[in-house]
Amino acid sequence: MLRFRCPGFKGDTVLQSYPVAVGREGWETPTGEFSIFQMLKDPEGEHPWNGTVIPAGPDNPLGDRWIGFWSDGTNVIGFHGTPAEELARQAVYHGCIRMKNNDVRALFGQVALGTPAWVQP
Repeated sequence: MLRFRCPGFKGDTVLQSYPVAVGREGWETPTGEFSIFQMLKDPEGEHPWNGTVIPAGPDNPLGDRWIGFWSDGTNVIGFHGTPAEELARQAVYHGCIRMKNNDVRALFGQVALGTPAWVQP
């Protein structure tokens, strides 16, 4: 479950929710309290194993929005879109939280740098 203190909540009442895909076994999405530190339109992607840069565009695995909320100083995890929307609600990725493209665009418009984010199992 993902929780934000943003227009998607009023107190503890959920006003908006989205289906998401999370990290698979061995690449689990980190849980805890975080803060959004990066927001990008049309981001470039980087392959997690070989570092190949994937340019912005329809084949980019990050979709057209990126909302970064976690980093260990080397790796970064965030919310982003995907060209594979049929995989929503499955644990198949590398720690990031993938969302349908229209959903991540809506979320992008509801949050700002510094918005707290709670990621709960």
